[in-house]
Amino acid sequence: MTGADSGILIRLPPGPAVAAPGRNHTQLLDIPMPQPMQHAQTAWTPDSWRQRSAAQLPSYDDTPALAEVEERLAHSLPLVFAGETRTLRQQLAEVAAGRAFLLQGGDCAESFADFNERAITDTFRVLLQMAVVLTFAAACPVVKIGRMAGQYAKPRSAPTETRAGITLPSYRGDIINDLDFTPDARRPDPRRQLRAYAQSAATLNLLRALAQGGFADLHRVQQWNLDFLRASPQGERYRDIANRISETLAFMRACGLDAAADAQIRQVRFYTSHEALLLGYEQALTRREAQSGEWYDGSAHFLWIGERTRQVDGAHVEFMRGIANPIGLKLGPSTDPDTLLQLLDRLNPDDQPGRLTLISRMGADKIATALPPLIRAVQREGRQVIWSCDPMHGNTREASTGYKTRPFSRILDEVRHFFAIHRAEGSIPGGMHFELTGQDVTECLGGAQAITEQGLADRYHTQCDPRLNASQSLELAFLIAETLKDYRQATQADLETGAGDQA
Repeated sequence: MTGADSGILIRLPPGPAVAAPGRNHTQLLDIPMPQPMQHAQTAWTPDSWRQRSAAQLPSYDDTPALAEVEERLAHSLPLVFAGETRTLRQQLAEVAAGRAFLLQGGDCAESFADFNERAITDTFRVLLQMAVVLTFAAACPVVKIGRMAGQYAKPRSAPTETRAGITLPSYRGDIINDLDFTPDARRPDPRRQLRAYAQSAATLNLLRALAQGGFADLHRVQQWNLDFLRASPQGERYRDIANRISETLAFMRACGLDAAADAQIRQVRFYTSHEALLLGYEQALTRREAQSGEWYDGSAHFLWIGERTRQVDGAHVEFMRGIANPIGLKLGPSTDPDTLLQLLDRLNPDDQPGRLTLISRMGADKIATALPPLIRAVQREGRQVIWSCDPMHGNTREASTGYKTRPFSRILDEVRHFFAIHRAEGSIPGGMHFELTGQDVTECLGGAQAITEQGLADRYHTQCDPRLNASQSLELAFLIAETLKDYRQATQADLETGAGDQA
């Protein structure tokens, strides 16, 4: 893997910036710092979001416990650091320019109970496989971001849930409450944030080892194929690519080139992300870097704002506008162009490339009408953004058996529409955003495995929303690679035709 696809996961610097005591965490130790760039907006501090209306936040009964937890987190090490986050922002600038492609995927909602080495490794492995397919087949560097090491909070469509006449608070992710339908389990508990932090740190340690310790070495590309995939059509296609990569590496050795010593072959850069929903947790892990004077959220490299929390004057937008991390913004079919432009002004007033990723989640039946006006508005203003597609959330339905599911055919349809729309509008399809797992689950209908509504019950394990399994993820990667290759070839042909016409 080359370009955006290579390098080191994360490194611990000699020491992070440390916040001074106090719940607001806005005053720092007496260290001279450069002044960050100021915008024509109201002054921002890590806690200025508390003065805004906040959607989707839990109501905690034990406020002293909440304050104690946030204080402990504020004096804990950040999980990621400014330097690696800046590197991601630089790589995403390449995506915005059409010179790389973004692959973002992982669990719908990480769970405390499923925290184990195999689950983390299998998801990492599938993302590596998808990246290899995209890089090799589409001849395009891939920036890899996992929905991992922090995806513990979930927005909900309703604040409460009723079963058999009993109404309880909705499950909002393991960082807030528990999935069990009991009063104690559903009561928001601030102490769960400490467990989420600890498990996120441990997940990062494992990802670091996998990315740097030899697992991601392209010489081992054959070993990434999961056992249950080997006999599948997608496993066969992947094995063909793996064989061709192995032949290439053998050819390099025969020519006297030491590929084994090349970090771009032996290691990968892999970044983490989650929805920045629980703002108290995010604030507590935000630090000001002495070198630049910028504020970074140390909970993940990349954070995004959800469809339910993207109010222009809301708390989530207020918090996210002040951090220097690259950020994402989910856009559903109800998004109007004027609101989107207001959000661009709030979140990326300086129009920095790589800063903002717009993640459309329209649904296969709505994307053709909902997405083009947004693209045209952004194009008209000349703004630099990444367009990414989340084909999962707009295609959720309930099966006849009562299971929440997503038809694989509709996911494919939305992906195809996404590329076709950008081709028609002259814009860049920059990335994909999936809920997936490396486990052999049966949560999404269809695919090469032909999962039926009756088959959903076989291995339905998700905490919240249905995920693609490894076979479906790889099948999708081949489709995207072919579509991306066709798009890049067509775009190049258009450029050559235009140059010929001018001559």
